[in-house]
Amino acid sequence: MEIKASDVKALREKTGAGMMECKKALEQTNGNSAEAEKLLKEKGLAAVAKRADRATAEGRIFVKQQNNKIAMVEVTCETDFVANNADFIALGAKLLDVTFEKGYTKVEKEHSDMLLELATKIRENMSVRRLCVIDIPACGVAASYVHSDHKTGAIVVINGSTDGKVKQFAYDCCLHMAAFTPTYITQSEVPQSYIDEQTEIFKAQIDQDEKMKDKPENVRTGILKGKISKHLAEVCFVDQMFVKDDKKTVTAKLAETGKETGASLSFGKIVLYVLGK
Repeated sequence: MEIKASDVKALREKTGAGMMECKKALEQTNGNSAEAEKLLKEKGLAAVAKRADRATAEGRIFVKQQNNKIAMVEVTCETDFVANNADFIALGAKLLDVTFEKGYTKVEKEHSDMLLELATKIRENMSVRRLCVIDIPACGVAASYVHSDHKTGAIVVINGSTDGKVKQFAYDCCLHMAAFTPTYITQSEVPQSYIDEQTEIFKAQIDQDEKMKDKPENVRTGILKGKISKHLAEVCFVDQMFVKDDKKTVTAKLAETGKETGASLSFGKIVLYVLGK
């Protein structure tokens, strides 16, 4: 049967497939647009599956707050061209909308299905890599920040007050997280295996230092402990020097903010997403 150019165009606009592919699909389904669309999707899904092993080093991080919840999702793709695509950006927002509408707290099949539809159209491997939803306490604040390149996002919750100064400090902490990307929040989270590994590295450095060879063992041990302590302070958020006041630690700034607002403050949930890490 004769396939009308208008039908081919309509199918192309609906599926994003090539003109010739749309025409062939219509021919194979005797001009049935719905069947042709299904056929193209089936072929498209197969194509996406073949691309599943391609690296997804690009993408975006999206954040949204709604009422007493705040959500963040990391969506990856193959190229920065797609990461800046309007449809990709719109999809990130829709993923968060669905998260709130359905009460999701982690990546669900619906998220993956939504992404698969776009991946089929654009023909690039994509994934919803991770998602979190955080409750904002009644007596507390939450702030979020996504860096201008959309590859780093942070959420910080502070318990104990809803004062505007506390909210600003929470936001500044988000900036700090994005700037310094700490490996851990507190030293209690650091695995012993990590500490043991760093201890071996620092011990080897001391053993190789000519100036250390004649030092007493207790002195060498003290230096080793000092190196480990300094390193842990550098990789743990609460012990780092604050991004907006390098004379004080994050913990000290939290206490200072609490004193200024007359509140007993503590950190709640803290999340950092760095694309691909």
